[in-house]
Amino acid sequence: MTPQSARASASLNPQATIFPRKVGYRWFFLFSENLRPPTNHQDLDQAAKMGALKYVEELQKKKQSDVVAFLLRVRCWELRQLNVIHRASRPSRLDKARRLGYKAKQGYVIYRVRVRRGGRKRPAPKGATYGKPTNQGINQLKYQRSLKATAEERVGRRCANLRVLNSYWINQDSTYKYYEVILVDPQHKAIRIDPRINWIVNPVHKHRESRGLTATGKKSRGLNKGHRYNKTQAGRRKTWKRHNTLSLWRYR
Repeated sequence: MTPQSARASASLNPQATIFPRKVGYRWFFLFSENLRPPTNHQDLDQAAKMGALKYVEELQKKKQSDVVAFLLRVRCWELRQLNVIHRASRPSRLDKARRLGYKAKQGYVIYRVRVRRGGRKRPAPKGATYGKPTNQGINQLKYQRSLKATAEERVGRRCANLRVLNSYWINQDSTYKYYEVILVDPQHKAIRIDPRINWIVNPVHKHRESRGLTATGKKSRGLNKGHRYNKTQAGRRKTWKRHNTLSLWRYR
């Protein structure tokens, strides 16, 4: 069946499958079983307007499908052979990178990093913590920050002249988790003249990943808005200080 005849049949039959224009037909047949078929004419119109990255996003939601699972397995083998921190020529997940601010232009860089999974062992020489029994734990401690925040910090130390914009998960195995970190060069002219990203040129954003200012860092700090976040708004220390400071009017 040709794409023209398929689109013609789709206009007559709402249950028919629409061929994407920006994705190869061979790849679409491999992944078509994971996509929900349109149910009405409104869904058909929306499917006709979907871009290529929208299909890639839908594929990433089905990580246990045969094709995506095989792709992740092969990529994970390749990542294990590479250095712990290395530069990538392009993002592995272009849809995710673009949602987090990546642009295929000068000044943007992608780095990959792997972080060992598991808890954080206390660095106590000979197991001596010199404290009370309740604080003498060594092995079963859980780090308060996420592995993604650790990955951003390590890449930020390696690339001290760049600014960490964001990061995302790409793969994992039994020992490591692999992330890609988006960095921006604050000295590049293409970045400095772009009003959408030149806020990161300000010196106050130096090593923002080490101070919990990225998205994953704010999540570890418990920052958000609205219900259930009134104990951490503006930071837990500032909230504690506000609740424990007596402020009186001069004339009362």
